[in-house]
Amino acid sequence: MLMRTPAHARSWMMLACFLSLALILISAAANGAQSDVAIIVNPVNPVSNLTLAELRKIYMGERQYWKASSPVVLLMRSRGSRERAAILMDVFQMSEEQYTQYWVAKVMRAESSDSPASLFSHGMIQEGVRGNAGAIGYLDMNDVRPGVKVLRINGVLPGEAGYPLH
Repeated sequence: MLMRTPAHARSWMMLACFLSLALILISAAANGAQSDVAIIVNPVNPVSNLTLAELRKIYMGERQYWKASSPVVLLMRSRGSRERAAILMDVFQMSEEQYTQYWVAKVMRAESSDSPASLFSHGMIQEGVRGNAGAIGYLDMNDVRPGVKVLRINGVLPGEAGYPLH
């Protein structure tokens, strides 16, 4: 389309800028909308519901065995992930540094042989849970794939009203 006057060209430029800004804002809003953090276990694990207090005890290493006497294997996302920050805030009410110090002290007191494994991706968390009957992990609910079981927390599944982990 040919621009006949400078005013006409200016109008088209303003419209293009407005539409670009609108697309950027819509994209940012969609990316900023956070989904719930799902707690996952191996499908053979008989547990289907945990209270927030039970989840905290498990991830603090205070509960080291499932009811069937199989050891709990803790899988965490790596530092800097949104899910890890949500778990630290919603479950532990601790900063990253406090959580690290807690586990260093626990290992030094020989209360645990090691801190939870930190994995870099959702796929690694899921593979770790799929491959170990005692594993527990967490990830964005939109990234859950077949082969793992999503636990209810306080009787509520991710995506339902009242789910506590965001």
